[in-house]
Amino acid sequence: MVSSGYSRARVLAWTALAAVAGSFTVLAAASGARALLVVLVGVAGLAGAASGFWLAVSRRGPLRALGVLLVVCAPAAVLAVCTVVGLWTEALAALALWTAGGACARWAVRQVRPPRPVRAVRSRPPARPVLIMNPRSGGGKVGRFRLAERAEALGARVVLLDTAGGARQDVSELARQAVAEGADLLGVAGGDGTQALVAEVAAEHGLPFLVLPAGTRNHFAMDLGLDRVDPSRTLAALTDGEELRVDLGRVSGRPFVNTVSFGVYAQVVQSPEYRDAKAGTALEAMPDLLLGYSGARLDVRADDARLAAPQAVLVSNNPYAGPQPLGGARRPRLDLGTLGVVGIRVENAAQAAELALRGTRAAGLDVLTARRVTVRADRPTIPVAVDGEALSLPAPVDCEVRPGALRVLVPRDRPGVPVAVERPDWRWIVALALGRPLPTALTPSTAPSAPTAPSAPTPSTSRTPPADGSPPAGGTSPSDPTPNG
Repeated sequence: MVSSGYSRARVLAWTALAAVAGSFTVLAAASGARALLVVLVGVAGLAGAASGFWLAVSRRGPLRALGVLLVVCAPAAVLAVCTVVGLWTEALAALALWTAGGACARWAVRQVRPPRPVRAVRSRPPARPVLIMNPRSGGGKVGRFRLAERAEALGARVVLLDTAGGARQDVSELARQAVAEGADLLGVAGGDGTQALVAEVAAEHGLPFLVLPAGTRNHFAMDLGLDRVDPSRTLAALTDGEELRVDLGRVSGRPFVNTVSFGVYAQVVQSPEYRDAKAGTALEAMPDLLLGYSGARLDVRADDARLAAPQAVLVSNNPYAGPQPLGGARRPRLDLGTLGVVGIRVENAAQAAELALRGTRAAGLDVLTARRVTVRADRPTIPVAVDGEALSLPAPVDCEVRPGALRVLVPRDRPGVPVAVERPDWRWIVALALGRPLPTALTPSTAPSAPTAPSAPTPSTSRTPPADGSPPAGGTSPSDPTPNG
């Protein structure tokens, strides 16, 4: 019997295809030659904006100004052409239909591959929680939100880092000392790098770990579904919390909760000015790094796949999802037991335009997953950014993931992780609409775990996690934590 979810998915797939076809029909019905002109100008505008962005980040002076001008003027030029030929209303209608088609395609995907959040298990309140707080983190969020006072009112012991005069304390040692004194929970209010160090100690001793989003970007907290606007709300986990069992990354013996970066970005992070002026420092350094790249020549091995000489490599604790694996993407799951790997090589404006037009299918972008990543280089040490912290590590550098190593305590009442917006694979949409077996040559990020035909799925004995992150049949998932007590 055909499942209702599969039936809705087929209807949505047909709707998506009809909307996309309608977008072309609207233009063609208006005037064939003029419609073709609008399509060509639209593609040229997108390519021009991408080329302008490349000039803006890879050049200085007049060429950078030209790039900014292209980014601003390319969309305006497309609109102007549509107005001159008298097709701007048709162009807007076609764009609306195309957008609606994409939305229906994504909803079709979600019908047969619904988002599955990390499983949460109720937890008893800790008796002796210890929270390590950095007063300078996030521009002083610890003081602004009175995190120390509120935590102490809930029975926690707070250890404030002494950051006077730029002093750096051994956070890992502070966490181990707290464990030796009987702490039954370790928490941290600070940046992602500080969180990783405390998280490793918590994982070593099997203790729950509490994240207070008091950093600047709070990527780990975002992917845990925590409130980044008001970090004090996370303190509710001390009295009314639940546990998530998530993975912890490791690079050359050092823990990471988010990402490890190599190449261009890692070199930018090495600059002393980066911490106080991230955007300006990156923009100033990019031309020297992208043109005639003088950094270490990297050779990356991700399980059995090889990435040769990428300009930049990002290895993440679980893969990112979304139309682009960089930028504002999120990790919908943190318990898949895999690393996300993104390699990029863009050497000219044409490749930048291809990246904008084709996304993850561009020749200069590799997106894959792996259990282990090894980065080799043509020099003994290479710059590495670990959760945004600048390091220099001896090559080769090994990255691995520890599945289910970390017990994270979160409040039951939290915003949650937003659903990732994935670019639909239209081969799958066509196959789904026609009720045919789904194509096998899909990337891991788009390969569905849904039935390939309207029949019940056959149970599998494989212990490899499915692409959607659901527990393997016949086994347990790393997202199934053991409740306290």
